[in-house]
Amino acid sequence: MSVGVVGAGTTGLALTHYLADRGVDVVTFESGSRAGGVVRSGYHEGRVLEYGPQRTRLVPELAELITELDLWRELRIADGDLPLYVYADGRLREVPRSVRGFLRTDLLSTGGKLRLLAEPLTAPGRADERAACLFARKLGSEAYRNVVEPLFGGLYGSDPADMPAEHALSRLLAVEERKGSLLRAAVDGLVRGESPPPVSFDDGMERLPRALYESHRPYVHLSSTVSAVRRAGERYVLEAGGRRVEVDEVVLTVPAPAAATVLEGLDGANAEGLRQLHYNSLALAFLDSAADREGFGYQVRRDEPLRTRGVTFNHSLLGREDLYTVYLGGSSDPDALERSSAELGRQARREFRTVVGADADVLEVTKLPEVIPAFDTSWRALADVSLPEGITLAGNYTSRIGLPGRLRQARRIADRLAEDGVAAGPDDKP
Repeated sequence: MSVGVVGAGTTGLALTHYLADRGVDVVTFESGSRAGGVVRSGYHEGRVLEYGPQRTRLVPELAELITELDLWRELRIADGDLPLYVYADGRLREVPRSVRGFLRTDLLSTGGKLRLLAEPLTAPGRADERAACLFARKLGSEAYRNVVEPLFGGLYGSDPADMPAEHALSRLLAVEERKGSLLRAAVDGLVRGESPPPVSFDDGMERLPRALYESHRPYVHLSSTVSAVRRAGERYVLEAGGRRVEVDEVVLTVPAPAAATVLEGLDGANAEGLRQLHYNSLALAFLDSAADREGFGYQVRRDEPLRTRGVTFNHSLLGREDLYTVYLGGSSDPDALERSSAELGRQARREFRTVVGADADVLEVTKLPEVIPAFDTSWRALADVSLPEGITLAGNYTSRIGLPGRLRQARRIADRLAEDGVAAGPDDKP
């Protein structure tokens, strides 16, 4: 068994690691000059800035990688009990994440709390519902508007009213079917303490993909664009930078439009639907402020008169002194990237002062075009995508976004391919 991986983001690097660990021949191509994809860190005047995810969760898959890559001494573990806020009706309000927090929160009225507690009496969620309708029907309109929409919609930068449940909530629907109730599943998780702590690294989140690349450098080829995948009997040929590499299986971990380009012209493939998937764009403004606020940060309710979608308190969460990251853009502000960096910085600073009540200086502004899968109605185009045996799509548009999801997906694919290779035997492939 030999596998060609297209893309050296987190998914591609993790897949390379797992395949090599299972004794599978793997070659990985990355068009860019660096590995890591959207996970990118940098420095500004001694501060670590995250141009992608600000943190992740210490799930078992990540803990195993940290051990294998000898990164424990560089890990920063945050306090998972820090408060998380939603800015609603003119002030920050704490999101309930425990029974005690549920009782004391002012994000929900007494009626709203009672309505949420009635969730087990509602009909199960349906794949053909929009996420907004499902949440409002099951949890009540107040819980949806004040809690679910800012947090869930903020995660994708999308409006849940445009997100079909079959794509955006497939995992949640499976949990409800297994537990019989969303509320029961949430309470069970609280009782068992299932939420791993948030973490990063001293040099930022990019330390993980950089370590994966350094560990598997012989298999990963940077600045090597795969222009096409072609048939070669029962195998495939990857055309990359004038090279032709023959493999048994191909896994594409690049964004959907790039995957469609690579697969164009491949016999038995219909990947045009991938070009229709919509990605949301973001702008990040990094602020220096002596606000000294404790917490994860906050999300902004969609109907508030602000363009800021959320803020991460890097200062209290991960010990990044006086650093706060402001998010703008997404579906609620689709033209954000058309504004100048100076204008975005002024807006972030002004709205930060409105919410937090403290002044801030703008360190840097960065624009991230089409960076987050929207999981909106454009995902229906996946129904028209068909691929021949031996071609696999992987990445943040094929399952839940976030580093834990990427590691789990990569491990599942590696296990399957390793088992297929053993089952086929060394003489069954030309």
